[in-house]
Amino acid sequence: MALRTLDSLGSLRGKTVVVRCDLNVPLKDGVITDDGRIRASLPTLNALLNDGASVVIVSHLGRPDGAPDEKYSLRPVAGRLSELLSKPVAFAADTVGSGAQETVSSLGEGEVALLENLRFNPGETSKDPGERRAFAEKLAAFGDAFVSDGFGVVHRKQASVYELAELLPSAAGTLIASELEVLERLTESPERPYAVVLGGSKVSDKLGVIEHLLPRVDTLLIGGGMLFTFLAAQGHKVGSSLLEEDQLDTVRGYLAEAEQRGISIVLPTDVVVASKFGADAEHVVTAADTIEDTPFGSGGLGLDIGPDSAAQFAEIVRGAKTVFWNGPMGVFELEPFAAGTKAVAQALTEVDGLAVVGGGDSAAAVRALGFSDDQFGHISTGGGASLEFLEGKELPGLTILGWNQ
Repeated sequence: MALRTLDSLGSLRGKTVVVRCDLNVPLKDGVITDDGRIRASLPTLNALLNDGASVVIVSHLGRPDGAPDEKYSLRPVAGRLSELLSKPVAFAADTVGSGAQETVSSLGEGEVALLENLRFNPGETSKDPGERRAFAEKLAAFGDAFVSDGFGVVHRKQASVYELAELLPSAAGTLIASELEVLERLTESPERPYAVVLGGSKVSDKLGVIEHLLPRVDTLLIGGGMLFTFLAAQGHKVGSSLLEEDQLDTVRGYLAEAEQRGISIVLPTDVVVASKFGADAEHVVTAADTIEDTPFGSGGLGLDIGPDSAAQFAEIVRGAKTVFWNGPMGVFELEPFAAGTKAVAQALTEVDGLAVVGGGDSAAAVRALGFSDDQFGHISTGGGASLEFLEGKELPGLTILGWNQ
């Protein structure tokens, strides 16, 4: 079966549509610091409103553990949504209680409401299918149809992602459709050369994607904290850098398989090593195999790829026709250790082909470093969902919409 899209719902004029968005944006002191996910939801919302529907938006934010917690309230999101949609967005201070019921019942044609954080209700993320379904039934009572457009949660079997889609006529929004179109290009027909850049803190977070993509790519570049497990697997000492010793044999297996297949795994030749974790830490650039020869000895922490490696990574990225990048090259939040991530991001903007930023920390990094979304071929809204798709895993939030990977 093919993915059900908005067209499958027919005319929605005069109907109320419940839309599952992913509005899980970063907040600092109640202020949104990156509204990328909100802006990504606009095409679907505007399409529904232009079709004459009333829209009830549901989403989560953070991990409030099944109970109300003001620091995870979606109230600031309602304000930003109102600005971006250029119309009022009514906010319900609960998920399915009297506040939500009154807010939804008062909606007129073409009007919008946002319900409070779904995860304030334990039924949203319950492991018990019966509890999830009971919560989903209350959400379903708010609408005539359901549109799933939170790509960042389609790998989760949660009430608003899975059971709600069973209870109402359901379809995927334009965001999910566009995400799948890009991810299919990465897995089924990538233009070559095809380079994948993986970073972030842990190898264990990327095992599945490495295993699944290794036979499909031309070059795999490794940065971030995970690079030190690769270096250790080659027999190098890495000081106090992040190291997953239980993954050493797995990494050695990947290195051997890549050599056998003629695939290039590119590791940094130099790294930035610091005396401690902090923006004010003393730091030096050293060869990747001499980390413990720095003045910090075995206490040295590798916090970024070095300038030579950044230049090499950027050259490989610029020369590729298809690039997927997930995970920063270093601790980009600290200015002294942001150069590697910035170099890779800049190179992605210069790719003559498809350049995909794989959501999560990578998306946060490019925006924090001053890049705009339109400089890249695609910025995914779902880091975990993107990785699981590329691992070949079944994503319940897609299969319930007819998708068959």
